[in-house]
Amino acid sequence: MRGVNRVMLIGNLGKDPEVQLLEGNIAVAKFPLATTETFKDRSGKLVSQTEWHTVVLWRGLADLAQKFLHKSSLVYIEGRLRTRSWEDKDGVKNI
Repeated sequence: MRGVNRVMLIGNLGKDPEVQLLEGNIAVAKFPLATTETFKDRSGKLVSQTEWHTVVLWRGLADLAQKFLHKSSLVYIEGRLRTRSWEDKDGVKNI
């Protein structure tokens, strides 16, 4: 059986989208997105947990993000999840 890599996020932008143009005039937008879950713990106290996601948009979606999205905008994002990692100059792996 095959798996499905589909993600839906509703949250607020942490800052304005950063847009870069790559070779061939391909636009790429990147911005942090905060999603907050609120629930009651066992004692009945309201608890909020915020997760931060880095969202990357390509081509036409990047252009739309640059025009219409700003810090604290509420957005609905649907796409696929990809975890990236890299090694710094000291050989330490970062996620």
